[in-house]
Amino acid sequence: MNRELPATLSLVGRVLLVIIFLLESWVKITSYAGTAAYMERFGVPAILLPLVLALEIAAPVLIIVGWQARLAALGLAGFCLLTAIFFHADFSNANQELHFWKNVAMAGGFLVLAANGAGLWSLDARWEKASG
Repeated sequence: MNRELPATLSLVGRVLLVIIFLLESWVKITSYAGTAAYMERFGVPAILLPLVLALEIAAPVLIIVGWQARLAALGLAGFCLLTAIFFHADFSNANQELHFWKNVAMAGGFLVLAANGAGLWSLDARWEKASG
């Protein structure tokens, strides 16, 4: 297999894996008070919302461009697991259980990204090539 196909698939996969966070961060920003109240209902201090937004915006951008992608992926893996535990652990509700497992699956994808890196079409790969 040539190097173009894996590089293309890696880039497309990175975009698909993180686009939900960019979309959700916009929802949180435009409904800031509602999001803060939702967090509080689950015992998560609303003061953490700016940190959540910073992670949900910065980490996807880092992953898309492939700079410090492993670290960003680890951050989002942890975020997904915490989200599953704090907000979606009501297994008596089929919808919440589905969201729980969706978050666990996304964490798995981020762990694979953390283990393997962003691939050939990334700033990380360029940096390694230039310094190597």
